[in-house]
Amino acid sequence: MILASISLAIGAPQIILIVVVVLLLFGGRKIPELMRGLGSGIKEFKDASKDDDDDTKKVDNK
Repeated sequence: MILASISLAIGAPQIILIVVVVLLLFGGRKIPELMRGLGSGIKEFKDASKDDDDDTKKVDNK
């Protein structure tokens, strides 16, 4: 409940502030590396969850 109300309270000014802080902390050169790492992490998570679903279906069919 609290998380839902917090996510609704984020608007354009807050997002701009977050982007500026991230740029100041990491610099422009590190951002692509961080996003690449985040993307590969999400891909691995999706693959693992897909494998888990396949394993569950195999167990259900036996």
